[in-house]
Amino acid sequence: MNKYESIIGLEVHAQLLTKTKAFCSCSTVFGASPNTNTCPICLGFPGTLPVLNKELVRDIIKVGIATNCKIRPVSSFARKNYFYADLVKGYQITQFDDPICYDGHIDIEISDDERKKIGITRIHMEEDTGKGIHDLDIDSLMDYNRSGVPLIEIVSEPDMRSAKDAYNYLIELRRILVYLGVCTGNMEEGALRCDANVSVRLMGSKEFGTKTEIKNMNSFRNVEKAIDFEIARQIDLLEKGEAVVQETRMWDGQKQITRTMRTKETSVNYRYFTEPDLIKVNVSDEMINDIAKQIPELPSKRKERFIKEYGLPKYDASVLVESQDVAQYYEDVCSVLTAKNEHNYKLVSNWIMTEVMHILSERSITIKDLNLPPNLVAELIELFSNDVISSRVAKDIFPEVVKDGISPKKIVEERGLAQVSDTQSIENIVKKLIEENPESVEKFKNGKKNIVGFFVGNTMKQMNGKANPKVITEIVNKYLSN
Repeated sequence: MNKYESIIGLEVHAQLLTKTKAFCSCSTVFGASPNTNTCPICLGFPGTLPVLNKELVRDIIKVGIATNCKIRPVSSFARKNYFYADLVKGYQITQFDDPICYDGHIDIEISDDERKKIGITRIHMEEDTGKGIHDLDIDSLMDYNRSGVPLIEIVSEPDMRSAKDAYNYLIELRRILVYLGVCTGNMEEGALRCDANVSVRLMGSKEFGTKTEIKNMNSFRNVEKAIDFEIARQIDLLEKGEAVVQETRMWDGQKQITRTMRTKETSVNYRYFTEPDLIKVNVSDEMINDIAKQIPELPSKRKERFIKEYGLPKYDASVLVESQDVAQYYEDVCSVLTAKNEHNYKLVSNWIMTEVMHILSERSITIKDLNLPPNLVAELIELFSNDVISSRVAKDIFPEVVKDGISPKKIVEERGLAQVSDTQSIENIVKKLIEENPESVEKFKNGKKNIVGFFVGNTMKQMNGKANPKVITEIVNKYLSN
């Protein structure tokens, strides 16, 4: 049994998809030329005054409701003071004593049959900083397009006990944010950033160990790797009789290690005080109820419904609900099926997870960009389900259906691709194959039942893939058994 227990809490920053910044009217579009989405307010010019973006408030309330938080009716902004090149004003507008959302939780899956509740301490509003661009041939440059972009910080309780817990929490939290339409969830672009607080203690101990904070993790897998490394590093120190130092460490992706970044600051170092240029934020019950009505079915609930309503395995449901658009496309296809049954629902799932997602990956597009009407997929599924065409024919004609939007039924009729179920034609070919391959027949008699596949495959080949494989298999078994 492990001697130590790890204690993990995450601080997640999510960049919101508002059209304008948190306290000014500058655009938030990602990828603009450096320092073009700026104005005197977000550049911190003396005498300028911030004005709160109402959409920032609505979005954070939406996240708060979706994560089972309490919504504070009155909250205020504060100034977090520190000096760094990416912070033009010398302080960041944030929330401190009275965050707008608090005391929430989300459930994560830790196994097929077990879920775990991860508490959320607080979710508060703030503004993003600028971005440093480090060019060795020139110097360190600053792009302030990101300065003032609306952020929410989601602070978890220290309820995670492994790097896998943290990974699953992040995945579930990202799904919620993307489903709500408030964040892209793209860690590579900085739309979602995560800091991990990690400590270890002897198993059974009530006291927390000294924690370190890990930064610079730009993917979900790197979060998992960094936490695993840090847990092992702290245990190694304790086993040697050395102390863990409270500090901020950064993840070095190349060396796959954490290393010291700076001594950990406390709230005292930031000299928080109430932001004098912004009034308190007032949230009415009417506003909360109005926003609650706009919240879509969240991924965990949708997954449960897919399993119950469509009879899907957990794996299929998990894959489909990963993307809100893919999940909706699946339901759109199922809704136009003529025969609505679990068999066809599973076939639709199989087709989307293989053929459709293969095309999406190959073209680097989303399912919305595919422009494939759901009724055409349903039509193809039913042709295959009803044994009108083989799986091979279905796969062969699918690229054409996608490219030109042609009805699969029309392609099958015009080209005579329907499966042949004429038993006499099939029997003639099977009998001839058996006569020509006595050694294979002998292998079957000696217990090698998989030899049936040899005869089925060759029969299909001679019939140009248009024979019904179920009928062929029955006939092959009949003749080999006799």
